[in-house]
Amino acid sequence: MKDAILFDLDGTLWDSVEGCVHAWNEVLARHPEAGDPLTPERMCAYMGKTTQQIARLMMPTLTEEQSLAIMDECSAHEHEFLRAHGGGRLYDGVLKTLDALHRDYDLFIISNCESGYIEIFLDLNDAWPLFSGRACPGDTGLLKGDNIRLVLENAGHPRAFYLGDTDGDERAARQAGIPFVHAAYGFGSAISPDAVLERFCDLPRLARALFSR
Repeated sequence: MKDAILFDLDGTLWDSVEGCVHAWNEVLARHPEAGDPLTPERMCAYMGKTTQQIARLMMPTLTEEQSLAIMDECSAHEHEFLRAHGGGRLYDGVLKTLDALHRDYDLFIISNCESGYIEIFLDLNDAWPLFSGRACPGDTGLLKGDNIRLVLENAGHPRAFYLGDTDGDERAARQAGIPFVHAAYGFGSAISPDAVLERFCDLPRLARALFSR
């Protein structure tokens, strides 16, 4: 059995903030009750959170039913926009490094996104052969920590660590009982990561060090 590396998506493999802000603001323009247009700074703060969490933060004056309906519109239009405009900006060396890693490790994507979002990344970057699986709340109904556990259980409980860019990712890894590596180049911060990754291309060396402990 191969060891496994599990990845967050936004702020870890790519940066889709610009496209998401554009797409969401086109939807929000039709819903003045939702409040002010989004800024890149606000979108960065939402990255890594679930749809329900974002809806409460972004539209606190609306009912849950109203805010989630608008979020569904935002998500659908975001997917269309990202596919039409090439997706997010990949961090330096992502595809080359993933290609090297998948020869020695099983790779998975675990993101707090809606159904179809991970697939946009995989489709636009021809990355399907690099990954052994994926999970998100939109598909499983589970939060990130439980999705990490689910993926590892289905993979036969390999040794693994999770790479993400926020303290929410760190909490999820802790809940799942695996080490957490902070993607320091991403959107957020961490409290006490097991390791820090400054450049994605350094991940093979870091993985070897972690799995040799």
